[in-house]
Amino acid sequence: MRAILQRASRASVSVDGTVVGALSGPGLVVLVGATHSDTAHDAAVLADKIWRLRILDGELSCADAGAPLLVVSQFTLYADTRRGRRPSWSAAAPGDVSEPLLEQFVSALRGLGAQVETGVFGALMEVELVNSGPFTISLDTVDFAKPRRG
Repeated sequence: MRAILQRASRASVSVDGTVVGALSGPGLVVLVGATHSDTAHDAAVLADKIWRLRILDGELSCADAGAPLLVVSQFTLYADTRRGRRPSWSAAAPGDVSEPLLEQFVSALRGLGAQVETGVFGALMEVELVNSGPFTISLDTVDFAKPRRG
């Protein structure tokens, strides 16, 4: 699984002009995508990493600060732009694979004690946020399996 984290002072996601999810205070906007080989274990590992990652002001984690998260599905995180001018989406898992993984990711966050708001899977969404910092990082579960050097 792959995620883009944006520290935000405020954020919301709307579908057809109606807000369907919003941060209740400063927290993280999490754009999440899945690929074909991802598993429920990957969803849980990614959720735990994000919940405990010390990237908020004062080097606090969401777990430390009780900060909310706004999770939005984003298959475009697996775009392949190496050839031509049109991205390929072949690395992105289809909806019947990625939707349950996204639900497991959100469930894992809530199981850790997180306050989580979401968008609507597969819908055309508008995401508004004020990026605090600005601060944006990317995470990929395949990177977690690599041994640390030094």
